[in-house]
Amino acid sequence: MSSKNTYYAPRGGLPPQTQLLTDRAVMTEAYAIIPRRVFTDIVTSTLPFWDNMRMWVIARPLSGFAETFSQYIVEVLPGGGSEKPELDKAAEGVLFVVEGEMDITIEGEQHHLVEGGYAFLPPGCNWTIRNHGDKLVKFHWVRKAYQFVEGLDVPEAFVANENDISPTSMPDLDVWSTTRFVDVNDMRHDMHVTIVTFQPGGVIPFDETHVMEHGLYVLEGKAVYHLNQDWVEVEAGDFMWLRAFCPQSCYAGGPGPFRYLLYKDVNRHMPFIRPK
Repeated sequence: MSSKNTYYAPRGGLPPQTQLLTDRAVMTEAYAIIPRRVFTDIVTSTLPFWDNMRMWVIARPLSGFAETFSQYIVEVLPGGGSEKPELDKAAEGVLFVVEGEMDITIEGEQHHLVEGGYAFLPPGCNWTIRNHGDKLVKFHWVRKAYQFVEGLDVPEAFVANENDISPTSMPDLDVWSTTRFVDVNDMRHDMHVTIVTFQPGGVIPFDETHVMEHGLYVLEGKAVYHLNQDWVEVEAGDFMWLRAFCPQSCYAGGPGPFRYLLYKDVNRHMPFIRPK
């Protein structure tokens, strides 16, 4: 199946010595911007039990930064992959393919993912991954410590593709829509990873200020964001981390759609910091 959407993926490499040093990278107490120019060869990481892979870590639990999730952009060479990719039995994950193709085996069942492909992997799930093709594959890997709730089953694993799902428009708006991979009323899920699309000129018409933490990776287009008290420009390949209650609004700059992969934590009580 060929993709009808556009997905930006890092190119790696190193900038020339003639390039200016200043960029749009910023880290504040309320938000952070990691622009696409940052994703060079010298800031990659690797993992045990993986072959022919590297990754850019764009979010991780850290005091003053992400609190609920981690997010990687993984690049796997032909023949590469892992028979033991996830070492934390309490971690759930979402994979989203932005370039190339790969095979994932979940509880013994093999699935082929192409661009726009999505896989949800519940905690304790047995899965493996392999690039059987002749080209690079690049995908996002969002991980979260699953919050178990007595009386609720853990959601099952599944695979899907964005291009097979009809976006849901905001009420009375045709310029702002969300592609959802799970039912918003399914309380088994404690995170949502969706794709948000704005048509040129579309806006978030107020400063959203809410409890959900966000990770936003821009897949396509450009926009201007109002974050806390700052105006920032973002484009395809940029990543934004937004702390809980960080005021946020935007308008899409055109000329094409503005689209991003969005993480948020949902459907759970707020944990207390209890005295020892």
